[in-house]
Amino acid sequence: MMGSAAKCFRVLRIRRGFPLLRPPPPPPAPPRGFRLFSESIKPERSSAASSVTQQMIDYAFSLSRSQKSDESFSQSMLVLEQCRSNQSDEDSKGMVLLAMATILYERGDFTGAIEKLQSIEDLGSSSSSLAIRVAAVEALVGMHLEMDQAMKSTKVDTSSVLTNTCYNLLDTIKPDIDGASGFDYLEARAKALKGLFELLMGSIETAESFLSVPQKGETCTGNVALSYGEYVHGMRKFPLAQELYQNVIQQLSAENSNNPHEFGACNMAKDEVLLAATCALGQLEAHLGNLGDSEEILTRALKRAEEHFGSNHPKVGVILTCIALMYRLKATAEGSSSLLVQEGLYRKAIELLKAPPLETEGAEVTVYRREIVALARGGYAEILCLQQNRKAEGERMRRWAEATWKNRRLSLAEALDISEDSTKVPIIETRICRCL
Repeated sequence: MMGSAAKCFRVLRIRRGFPLLRPPPPPPAPPRGFRLFSESIKPERSSAASSVTQQMIDYAFSLSRSQKSDESFSQSMLVLEQCRSNQSDEDSKGMVLLAMATILYERGDFTGAIEKLQSIEDLGSSSSSLAIRVAAVEALVGMHLEMDQAMKSTKVDTSSVLTNTCYNLLDTIKPDIDGASGFDYLEARAKALKGLFELLMGSIETAESFLSVPQKGETCTGNVALSYGEYVHGMRKFPLAQELYQNVIQQLSAENSNNPHEFGACNMAKDEVLLAATCALGQLEAHLGNLGDSEEILTRALKRAEEHFGSNHPKVGVILTCIALMYRLKATAEGSSSLLVQEGLYRKAIELLKAPPLETEGAEVTVYRREIVALARGGYAEILCLQQNRKAEGERMRRWAEATWKNRRLSLAEALDISEDSTKVPIIETRICRCL
């Protein structure tokens, strides 16, 4: 648990709308061999090339995330462009493209990230490049689900097409490389991706067929284990979900992974999976009534999001929405009033999520992370409606939230209800910023 002084300071910071000031860390030193990078890449030394490539990628990420400025972003992309131009093997090129897409995504450039990921399609069909291609499709699906662009029946559902592409890719080449190192793991990831999409569509039975994996198996890790945990969480199998979330956190908190096929990008990368598992565990503890544990875990998720993305990133707004909902439940359970705290959290979340003005009610506007924005405004509307002098504002905000809410499994009222007695269990999924 955070100390009381630290907790009060954090709540005060959020309520006043000011980020926690931290001195920017010094730029990291280039990895050894940086000056000789172009001389290190030889076609016949693929493993050595990949090692140096990974060093350059790590350096670029450190540059981009150290100060989160336009200058540090430009420097990181310059490093990766140089790295890419000196590649002679497709695996290394794919690794660089995944890294470039991730940095662009973290900067909010979805279009640029998608372009980088789509260019990976031309890679060959070795086991390593196959893992990179799976990671690229996984990230493409993740971003389309986060953008929520094609949920209307009159349009082609891009994310559905992509999940089928990933699944069919492995199904097509399985006879040729069945039994190859890592294939079972990649197949499980493709299935988990399709299962996650089915969950969003409200097809619970169909989702189960793709998400159920042996809990102790080698494939039950990362994105696979997290999506499986979210499925059983929604089915109210809380002990199993708790164990799966804890396993993901433990696995990904380790500095190094022994899985050579565990590539990831954008909102499906390792850091995002770790954040999502932490946030999901915090929500699970709230569903169990363990509000003290929930507060501690969600605060940890908030700190992780701020450190990784910066205090003003929309992902921070997603975590703040989870915390506000937890405070809503806590106020009910303890018979206390935390309206000011909840209002501060919702206001800050709505600001960071870049919600459009209420004047757009009924208008055709693009709302990124629409479900989380609707949740934050729906929760905020409840607080306003309790105050006589602000009730009209609250009713207007509630109408906007209900009109914006498009979830197929839950009504907005059901999503706001995270109590132990709620019929359906809502889970805010931070990878794709949706409500399961």
